[in-house]
Amino acid sequence: MLIVVAGASGFLGTALTNELTAQGHLVVALRRSSSPSKPEEWNPRRGEVDQALIDRSDVVINLAGSPISAWPRTQKRKHAILRSRVESTATLADAISESPNPAVCLSASGMSWYGTDRGDEVLSESGTRGTGFLAGVAHAWESAAQSAVEAGARVAFLRTSLVLDAAGGALKLMRIPFMFGAGGRLGSGKQYFSHISRRDWVTAVVHVMNSEIAGPVNLANPNPVRNREFTKALGRALRRPAVIPVPAWALRLVLGSIAEDLLGSLRLEPTVLLESGFEFADPTIDATLETGLTS
Repeated sequence: MLIVVAGASGFLGTALTNELTAQGHLVVALRRSSSPSKPEEWNPRRGEVDQALIDRSDVVINLAGSPISAWPRTQKRKHAILRSRVESTATLADAISESPNPAVCLSASGMSWYGTDRGDEVLSESGTRGTGFLAGVAHAWESAAQSAVEAGARVAFLRTSLVLDAAGGALKLMRIPFMFGAGGRLGSGKQYFSHISRRDWVTAVVHVMNSEIAGPVNLANPNPVRNREFTKALGRALRRPAVIPVPAWALRLVLGSIAEDLLGSLRLEPTVLLESGFEFADPTIDATLETGLTS
């Protein structure tokens, strides 16, 4: 298949495009340009993408967006986080909607669609929308693909949990204090910590691409753990102590509003994946960390 990928050079995009290429697909990685002149160049700020390329494509995957973890989360950064996601999604969705044979669209989203803190509530894809800044971003992000949905394209929203792999993302930062013997739970440690290994994330996206799945899809391990359990598991995996807790007030003092993303509880259930027959290679936190730390 001809697969167009936006955000192909990122932590997740690189792994996904490598897998798609290995499977024999032709992958075109979109490249930002202020004045697009080649098929692989686009300008989402101006809503410009090569229509002929989108017309020829079988699948369009959008992973583009300004990093959410950037600190401090100023108003300028908040604007960039929202704008980059909405503009890129709308540009691709509009192009798909204008195609005679609309491509399948896999659009990135986040578990933050459910909010910041839902306690022990089990959150399947039928769960209600949450509140807060990131929940608003995720809602606008998914809504930006509406033109493709209305044109009859199969559109799936990849509500991604924390992807644990030492090559990047959260785990690359989380392991640092443990390596110095200063690892420990965050706040009370009771909050649920939904996660997935990078290899399971890649195979899940490919599974969604090759299926008939449409709508939201929780990309999360079927066995989420609480933060205190994750902390112990990471300590075991790194052979380091995990006994120094980080108080909630200290996180809020240092990280500001980003602290709530770490202290909140989101207990995702990957109902759509499981019901479609997907099998996780790393179904437990220990398996996820073993894979993530050795990949």
